[in-house]
Amino acid sequence: MTFQNIILILAAVGLSISLRAQDNAPTKYNEMTIAQLQALMAAGRLTSVELTEFYLERIFLLDQNGTDGGVNSVIELNPDAFAMAQRADNLRAQGHVRGPLHGIPVLIKDNIDTGDRMQTTAGSFALFGQPAQRDSTIAAKLRAGAAVILGKTNLSEWANFRSFESTSGWSGRGGQCNNPYSLDRNPCGSSAGSGAAASANFTTVSLGSETDGSIVCPGNANGVVALKPTVGLVSRAGVVPISHTQDTVGPHARTVADAAATLGVIQSRTFDGRDPATGGVPLGWKGTGKTRPNNIPSDYTQFLDPHGLRGARLGLTRAGIKGFDPNNPTPQRIIAAFNNAAEKLREAGATVIDLDRQGFTFPSADGEFLVLCFEFRQDVRAYFATRVGVPVAGGTLSTAIQFNREHASIEMPFFNQDIFVLCAALAQGPATPQPLFDGMTYNQALRIDHDAGVNGIDKALNQFNLDAIVSFTDNPAWETDLLYSDNGRFYFASSGLAAPPGYPIIQVPATMVLGNPMGISFLGTAFSEPTLIKLASGYEAFTQVRAHNLPKFLDNTPSNHIKGTTPGQEIDSAEAAKRVEDTDTVDPAKAKRKPQGL
Repeated sequence: MTFQNIILILAAVGLSISLRAQDNAPTKYNEMTIAQLQALMAAGRLTSVELTEFYLERIFLLDQNGTDGGVNSVIELNPDAFAMAQRADNLRAQGHVRGPLHGIPVLIKDNIDTGDRMQTTAGSFALFGQPAQRDSTIAAKLRAGAAVILGKTNLSEWANFRSFESTSGWSGRGGQCNNPYSLDRNPCGSSAGSGAAASANFTTVSLGSETDGSIVCPGNANGVVALKPTVGLVSRAGVVPISHTQDTVGPHARTVADAAATLGVIQSRTFDGRDPATGGVPLGWKGTGKTRPNNIPSDYTQFLDPHGLRGARLGLTRAGIKGFDPNNPTPQRIIAAFNNAAEKLREAGATVIDLDRQGFTFPSADGEFLVLCFEFRQDVRAYFATRVGVPVAGGTLSTAIQFNREHASIEMPFFNQDIFVLCAALAQGPATPQPLFDGMTYNQALRIDHDAGVNGIDKALNQFNLDAIVSFTDNPAWETDLLYSDNGRFYFASSGLAAPPGYPIIQVPATMVLGNPMGISFLGTAFSEPTLIKLASGYEAFTQVRAHNLPKFLDNTPSNHIKGTTPGQEIDSAEAAKRVEDTDTVDPAKAKRKPQGL
């Protein structure tokens, strides 16, 4: 069956069932792991073509149709997907299996080049036109491993680095991506589509990119595992950049095992040649005498351990969990949910050292934004030089700014490009004081961020003899609001502890808050993925949060106790009193806050 045929069939079916998409969407392979799917294909009970058809049907019914237009996590489908699937089936029939992703459909973020018929746009029409001339290193590795590149995922345009007033998951080309747990809520982060698609079972695994939070935040909001690798472990060649100091690419998956298997395929164990970072160490290790390991594993699934928390020493930090804004503190319900999730670490056998009570303070990486702005301007120019047949080909950041001005009705209907303009206004030269950053230089900013790694994660690991740092990932997903944007919706985030020095994180679903997922993150020093995978798999096995809380594609969450009562309905006040206990106490600090919406 050709790609065109299946789309025509699905379209015809969809005319009559789009209003009941969830009820009609296939579920046969939902939540199946890579290992389970490989076993079925090895036994001749499933083909890659059949699995590809399965995911395409779910995408049509639940992503492109359904309530409120669906999840909208997929920005483009690969017209060569069935050809890739058939090739994988043919190779298997000949006895050639090329690795754990052989025949497995994978969705990749729309800022990762594929030298085929698909676009790579970062969600912007400024990059729309002729496809990239060659594969990114990541896409090439997927092809070499006989994976099926199913398509590209929607994202926050320009990886959420265009405006201070942006809304996560929205792009000019793709529109607004939604959360499969509740379509009114935000999927979070620039890799929004990647996290949402993996959660919704539109693919076996997906790939996103992160500069600070854009892999782990969608993992948190969409209830999936998110693995953000050490900067330089995975090549960024052919990926639309923000910062060569902080950018990395990693998987979203429904299990730690699938994330680990995917990392083994996409990583660069040796120097890539197209990305200098694959031959060195991230910022946090530079100048410390530490060198890139020469024994980087080829298979990370060997570190999976259902009892991985037994005997582990973990440093717990709640830094920032009370909120960025003292006048807008984190709701107590969320703090309580995190504390309960953190207690599971001890129940699973780990020794947990409360770093906050020990008086340990993580230094603030105050140079981060200057580093990102300074590098974005030069890195995006280098990327534009690799493209032809698109509006910004061979151009600069100023070219993109002018394109947005000329096409404001499609590129800026909801928010502006003030980050672009700020980056373009920076002074030249790494040692030149930047008036926009109170005279700080780029080189000074790098030193600040380097020290944040040395005196942050690395110092805590060494001082307390820890295997990893553990913290919240982010607050649960908020309602998407294209009028007021994301401002005020991020109460806290832990990704900033690892992002500036370039260190890895694994986020794992940890709890539910009124029907919305919230995760926990394991953070370590550079190239500590084996340890983090062991710990994360132990937490996953002990809690099984994802397995017991699958997405329901609801219109809103919470979905109960929100419709009011029926006139004349009697309430048994005595029975109600048994079910609800008033635990509120008077907080003097709240007297200083003005209630909103009066």
